[in-house]
Amino acid sequence: MVAAAAAARPVSLRRPGALLRAPVPCSLPANGVAAPFPRRTASLNISQLRLTATRFSKESNSSEDDELLSELRDKWDAMENKASLLLYGGGAILAVWISLVLLPGLLELVGLSYLGWFVYRYLLFQENRKELANNLDAIKKRITGDDE
Repeated sequence: MVAAAAAARPVSLRRPGALLRAPVPCSLPANGVAAPFPRRTASLNISQLRLTATRFSKESNSSEDDELLSELRDKWDAMENKASLLLYGGGAILAVWISLVLLPGLLELVGLSYLGWFVYRYLLFQENRKELANNLDAIKKRITGDDE
């Protein structure tokens, strides 16, 4: 009923605030404020969150960290050709950068270039449009098997 009344009453476009005051068909609680989400009665307490966080936290073990770092240093020192490793690592980082940053723009440029060529070659002039139509008809006949 309220929605029908709102739809029937014209809203003045000279006053944009009138659109905001238009009646909205909804039911509000007694206090007049609509809650965005229904209330949860069984929500987590902060103490439960702290208990979970302390249970899953890993204490920093400096002996394990020192062992890992010493192992990495040993492998780095045992390597004979460090320049090739740096070159391959730099190349891998460059390849990832190119594929993530430059490749989409490059492919878009290639697509737009091909579109421009296709329009110039087949759609711009009437005789070329006829040629394209004849080529498409020939392809249709080959697919359907209507060789006349």
